[in-house]
Amino acid sequence: MRVRFEGVCVSFGGVDVLGGLDLDVASGEFVAVVGPSGAGKTTLLRVAAGLVAPSAGDVRLGDSAPQPGLTAYQPQRDLLLPWRRVLSNTTLAADAAGVDRAASRRRASDLLDRFGLGGFTRAWPAQLSGGMRQRVAVLRTHLSPAPVVLFDEPLGSLDALTRRELQRWLEQLHVDQPRTTILVTHDIEEALLLADRVVVMSPRPSRVTAVHDVLLPRPRPEGIELAGDFVGARAAILADLAASSVG
Repeated sequence: MRVRFEGVCVSFGGVDVLGGLDLDVASGEFVAVVGPSGAGKTTLLRVAAGLVAPSAGDVRLGDSAPQPGLTAYQPQRDLLLPWRRVLSNTTLAADAAGVDRAASRRRASDLLDRFGLGGFTRAWPAQLSGGMRQRVAVLRTHLSPAPVVLFDEPLGSLDALTRRELQRWLEQLHVDQPRTTILVTHDIEEALLLADRVVVMSPRPSRVTAVHDVLLPRPRPEGIELAGDFVGARAAILADLAASSVG
């Protein structure tokens, strides 16, 4: 499903957050969004999810305005329900969407095993570490059948090894089952490892100041972070971030 932002403006309490932002994400494309803190990256996701209404401009998911059921949105916090066990938390979005309960639980169990959480299917969220809780939240988002996925720093709280493992897993999922995905991240390497394009946002009132096509093979080979093309792309994005901050 295609996602389009056309001249989108958002203000909170007299503060302009998004200032005429334009962005077009093709159906099945994976786009990463980077920018300085406070630039409105989370606001962009909330607008796409239908949680914030723009004060000007237009947003379209396919031919529709943002509405429940069109997006699977994972905010920065895991927001696990404390009264549901791990397995029930992972299937929450699928259950709400009417996916066959037995089928979603089988799939969730398989993925929990793959994530090293197979022994915790009946655990309560309070019994998990922060990193484990975030892994459950990523699985819950993935199991939603929504055609658009919105990730807000989904791997930020994980240790380096687990984070790289989940990056590989998310990339492989996109290769196998492409869905329109918008990822907000502060990690430029993560953006390059996962995305088809990297979008650079300016400080608020934010707009898109640069877009970089990621011309790297999929799946990304091990150690690609050391390749010249990868290093050059990272340097170019850093330069655009610096330019947008002083421009």
